[in-house]
Amino acid sequence: MPITSDIASETCVDDSIGSRQPTACLSPAKSLRVAGAAEAVNNYRENPAATWYKDNTDPNDSSGKYAFQRLRQTWFTPQVVPKFKLRRDDKFFAIGSCFARGLELCLRTNGIAVESAAPEFSKLQPANTETSGLGFTNKYNTYSILNELRWALDPEAEFPRDSIVPLTKTTWFDPHTNPTLEFVDFDETLQRRALMQAVTKRITDCRGVIVTLGLAEVWRDTKANVFVNRTPVPSLFKSDPDRYEFQLSSFAENWANLEATYELLTRYGHPDFHIVVTVSPVPLMNTFSTMDIVVANAWAKSLLRAIAQEWAIAHANVDYFPSYEIVQNSDRAAAWERDLRHVRGTGVQHIMDLFFQKYIE
Repeated sequence: MPITSDIASETCVDDSIGSRQPTACLSPAKSLRVAGAAEAVNNYRENPAATWYKDNTDPNDSSGKYAFQRLRQTWFTPQVVPKFKLRRDDKFFAIGSCFARGLELCLRTNGIAVESAAPEFSKLQPANTETSGLGFTNKYNTYSILNELRWALDPEAEFPRDSIVPLTKTTWFDPHTNPTLEFVDFDETLQRRALMQAVTKRITDCRGVIVTLGLAEVWRDTKANVFVNRTPVPSLFKSDPDRYEFQLSSFAENWANLEATYELLTRYGHPDFHIVVTVSPVPLMNTFSTMDIVVANAWAKSLLRAIAQEWAIAHANVDYFPSYEIVQNSDRAAAWERDLRHVRGTGVQHIMDLFFQKYIE
């Protein structure tokens, strides 16, 4: 049966992350944010960015407050009212898609301690000289974010070794990493896995946690009963064609993963952790559904964007930062590289300038 835009995946239990289920795993049946009429009207009056358009207003006024004026600027700058502040001497940990690596770099450039950008990773030699060893740590979906944290922090969670599979007689594939490195033998693959988990444990020292959501199309290893981080290596579809299944993950599944992540950090993380959740603007490279890639990307980002907002509403120490909206609503020629997938360095810097201005004291 082809995977289409109207197929809803059944919720699957991921045995690799233990039998305990999160206490707040169900997606909210009612709105998490309800306001009386007086409060709503006051929100409108006090919000300088509440209106899109006004008649008889110059659309090219660069200092204008209306959306149709601000969207004409090279770089879109949304109004951001942070729920909390972080300090320059706080330690940070970024987990998520490749966009998290750009955020790490900007934080480090500004003298911020970023535990996820461990020097041990930079010593790893990537297969492609144009990439960094840090790309090895990318986590593309909410299952892989939760998995990595659970394996590192929860003493009852055991990494499923049977999900590491042979590619040749001498090389093995860990589907929970990003294959930016050369494939190696089983022992070295396990050494890389141990390094990943050792660095991930450092999140317990971090007051600032940045979670970047990337993909909603996911793959599940049916033999190991675990969701993996990325599309399996193509040769595995030939050597073991029934091992992996593709899913369009649902709102409820992603919500449950983020709530379980929150519960995990509450139990094992920094006693005063604060999460800034973002959605990566980097689009899908490919889709395994029957949708047009542009439509599939819009579906995935819309789903993750809505979940991020709900997660931020649900917790006082979780806030949403609109890096996705900044890139999508900035001038395309300025924001994107030629592939229209990767954000130019100036775009990442614009995002981080706003982040520092609003969140760092």
